[in-house]
Amino acid sequence: MAITRLDHYSIRTTDLESTRKFYTEVLGFEVGPRPVFPFPGIWLYNNGLPVVHVIGIDPNDSSGLMEYLGGREQGGKGSGMVDHVAFYADDINAIRARIVSTGAEFKERQVPALNLAQIFVEDPSGIVVELNFNT
Repeated sequence: MAITRLDHYSIRTTDLESTRKFYTEVLGFEVGPRPVFPFPGIWLYNNGLPVVHVIGIDPNDSSGLMEYLGGREQGGKGSGMVDHVAFYADDINAIRARIVSTGAEFKERQVPALNLAQIFVEDPSGIVVELNFNT
């Protein structure tokens, strides 16, 4: 048995629209098909794969979410014990320009020993997304 790749990560949010906007406009993902669940949400696709599952939290009625996923914490900010999520990407100039055009704040770093350029941007829920580019 071997783990072959990261399948997806999930975000819980009370603001589906801001989260959708960030991942589609800043990162270039697309909203795609999502199974019918008893709670709101969207699935975001990259290169045809659903890599981010956004779980909507309805502060007035979380019963569907509680029934399906259980009694974990219903919201908050940041990524808890997870520090960040990272993706490899290409065309750093195009991605930088897209991020700048949205007004999102970001940081850039270089890792010379790995020939790696990095962009760090935070989503509306406070989760840091790291983008890695070969240099």
